[in-house]
Amino acid sequence: MKIPPGLTVSPSSSTSPPLVCKLLKSLYGLRQASRQWYAKLSQALCSRGYSHSLNDYSLFTRSSGSSLVILAVYVDDIILTGTDLSEISSLKGFLHEQFRIKDLGSLNYFLGIEVLYCDSGVLLHQKKFTHDLLESFDSSASSAVVCPLTINEKLKASVGDLLPKPEEYRCLVGKLNFLTHTRPDISFAVQHLSQFLQSPRIPHMQAALHLLRYLKGTSDFSLFFSHSPDLGLRVYCNSDWASCADSRRSVTGFCVFLGDCLAALHIARNPVFHERTKHIGLDCHFIRGKIGDGLISLAHVSTAAQVADILTKALPGPAHHLHLRKLGVLSPSNLRGAVRIIEEKG
Repeated sequence: MKIPPGLTVSPSSSTSPPLVCKLLKSLYGLRQASRQWYAKLSQALCSRGYSHSLNDYSLFTRSSGSSLVILAVYVDDIILTGTDLSEISSLKGFLHEQFRIKDLGSLNYFLGIEVLYCDSGVLLHQKKFTHDLLESFDSSASSAVVCPLTINEKLKASVGDLLPKPEEYRCLVGKLNFLTHTRPDISFAVQHLSQFLQSPRIPHMQAALHLLRYLKGTSDFSLFFSHSPDLGLRVYCNSDWASCADSRRSVTGFCVFLGDCLAALHIARNPVFHERTKHIGLDCHFIRGKIGDGLISLAHVSTAAQVADILTKALPGPAHHLHLRKLGVLSPSNLRGAVRIIEEKG
């Protein structure tokens, strides 16, 4: 590291190279600091029998019999949960000895996501983030609308005047993308707006501001996770064929439920499958085999009951809010009826 300002060190001779500091420990803010911190934390956890997930290296688990402890890491913030309270308490003591941690108690706020607890489950929401977003784009006083996008509007890449400040549009879409963590109801709208980041135009910005008006009326909506012991796996998949106004390609979306809880969702634009697609043959044979074994069953779902429909197109107000409840996106004031709604969605 270069000599910090205020520290005077004279080289041994006039021809000697400039002196630098040799660090015995990595300092916060340096390029290698996060890498070194993760290596140190990972080494400490592995010494207690924890292993990181192969799918997500920030997730550590330790399982033994009925004991399960899960630890999620984001830089220097840690979420700790599990079924073994004695191991959790012991682990917190171990981490305090190693790194001097501060126990903040039950999880209430993490990476901009707030947690509310109730008798039937938990609610994840980003209400403060939504309010700050509305204020930063002068939308707090705007009138609310019932849908993220207007149904009949077809956005195109080359229609409309270019925005004088495209960075504002990109900033807005980036923040909206972060909001989809607890608001899957805006996933399709954000995916659609993201197609125009390269050359955003006035109609694109108007559609983004329309989405903010939708958030104005649903700012307290949260993603509900039930305490139900049901661990059945259900997947809804839907496609809107040739829906892109520019390329006439398709949009496919699917959502996965573990019991009553939304486990994952995904939206893919322009899916193309043919004999040259890598691994598609193997994947098809694998799924076909599981269907033959009876592990997976396929069923046709009507449009009215197709939850994934909200991920592929803009819907009218009643249909949009019907699927909203089935996804588990609701207002805390409507939580009392959430259990009945979720039980009926199958």
